[in-house]
Amino acid sequence: MQNKENISISNKILKKIKISVVIPTFNRVAYLERCISSVIKQSYKIDEIIVIDNNSNDNTVEFIKNKYPFIKLLNEEKEGVSFARNYGIKKAKNKWIAFLDSDDEWNKKKIEKQVEKILFSKSKYKIIHTNEKWIRNGKHLNKKKKHEKKGGYIFNDCLEICKISPSSVLMHKSLFLKYGYFDDNLVVCEDYDLWLRITSQVLVGYVDEVLLIKHGGHEGQLSKKYWGIDRFRVQALEKLILKFFLNADQKYLVIKMIIKKLNILSKGAKNRGNNKMLISIKQKEKFWKQELHKHEKSSV
Repeated sequence: MQNKENISISNKILKKIKISVVIPTFNRVAYLERCISSVIKQSYKIDEIIVIDNNSNDNTVEFIKNKYPFIKLLNEEKEGVSFARNYGIKKAKNKWIAFLDSDDEWNKKKIEKQVEKILFSKSKYKIIHTNEKWIRNGKHLNKKKKHEKKGGYIFNDCLEICKISPSSVLMHKSLFLKYGYFDDNLVVCEDYDLWLRITSQVLVGYVDEVLLIKHGGHEGQLSKKYWGIDRFRVQALEKLILKFFLNADQKYLVIKMIIKKLNILSKGAKNRGNNKMLISIKQKEKFWKQELHKHEKSSV
């Protein structure tokens, strides 16, 4: 009797949620087999795998065509992970989208656990992420307290740094239509930018199990190419407060975070002897301190 119930639940799940996996890649053929294999081996059957190649010159296209002819391979000459992800989202045939960076890999039960969260939780989640493990140069890397993941209304927790890894996410396509896509004008922090837009309005589901392995330390990682990552976070925060609906409390927290990050950047610019940037940062800092003062005055 128990077996029949399990089969019944499995059939119900399979009919209800079909998932497209979007994998952007650029010159990472050495990692693709590990990545794609972790998708194929999922305990929950994946309906569609899309690889978006950003004009690689390392035989990525040939590798995919020869080894995985069933994969939908999209070629896009414009480089950039945001553009690639957005392209994959728009070409995906299913309403549920999962992302996986081509150097990362999933635990075999990753999608199954997230689907269970969608179907059997009281809350109607449209975005669910998971815990993760970090591997750098083949060695396990301990995470700090500030990297701790959680679910719920997590906007406040997402202001400091990015708290959701794209490779851990399963989300409904409707969220992109409502809150926008990855901003391809941001060379980094494009995920931080999108999650802020979404978490400011949406309840986030979370599976507190290590279901993603993130591999780092190799060449080509965007976070290693740019100094002062907070420059891009400030850009995202400014866009959020100027172009997106926030309540008064959220605006206050965003302004305070902008000022905090500008203060960090001003110290960095000063240490680098970059006077031009220092002047620009100080001007911004002055503007946002005035905005903070206005906000505090109006809320008295």
